[in-house]
Amino acid sequence: MAESVAAGRLRTARPRGVGTVSFAAALAVLEYCARVYRRNWRGTMFMTFFSPILFLGAMGFGLGSFVSGGASSAATGGVSGLGYATFLAPGLMVATCMQTGSFEATYPVMGRLVWDKVYHAMLATPIRVIDILAGQFSWFAVRLTLVAAAYFVVMIVFGLVPGGLPAILAIPIGVLTGLSFSSWIAAFAATQRNDNGFSIIFRFLITPLFLFSGTFFPIERLPAFLQPVALVTPTYHGVALTRDLTLGRVDLLPDSVHLTVLVAFVIGGLIAARITFRRALIK
Repeated sequence: MAESVAAGRLRTARPRGVGTVSFAAALAVLEYCARVYRRNWRGTMFMTFFSPILFLGAMGFGLGSFVSGGASSAATGGVSGLGYATFLAPGLMVATCMQTGSFEATYPVMGRLVWDKVYHAMLATPIRVIDILAGQFSWFAVRLTLVAAAYFVVMIVFGLVPGGLPAILAIPIGVLTGLSFSSWIAAFAATQRNDNGFSIIFRFLITPLFLFSGTFFPIERLPAFLQPVALVTPTYHGVALTRDLTLGRVDLLPDSVHLTVLVAFVIGGLIAARITFRRALIK
């Protein structure tokens, strides 16, 4: 049903010039992704929502109860008096966006490229590669917005957002962080013909970044030789910027650097994805 409805929309889409995105075509691709998700959203609930909440409860309020006094200030990079959960929550929010964006760019993309050939079917209509990319990445953004917004609401309920109204900007920062992964991983997925490479990505990239990019403790607590590695990852910049926003301690210069790095990763990934998708879809 999702495929037939989206296909009908695709047939009505019209190109709007070479090199430009057709809004109608991209919207049709986005609608297809949303209709597919509507059928399987229940299977994503635990990883997307319940797992981060349980993690926050266990690590933030459970383990965090043992982090007190002067140790609290050292363990949270000088953030004292707010509790470890307040330090941890924005990091978990960004890490969840990273994991969600990474997963959405692996099996769903490969399925549409290799197994189901949905993207190829779209190209049989007036849809072009750039429209497929625009629609697919719009869906990434929608999916990440749902995740970040839901987690932000949980943070508010638990009283973990002392930064006031500007802290709501943490939601688009979480989305940007997720896109900085989904763009590059989607570009990689377009070069693969099986899913063997995905386990390597999650085992040797996503899991270490989840643990060692400032989510649970400041990167200054890492060994000296690992700190420069953390500094060049989008996860660190997303966590640092989100934490500054939620804690209400925004510093214009370093936070501008964090934002610039995230945007650069997303743009670079989009360019790479456009190249690899075109090679995969146009023979």
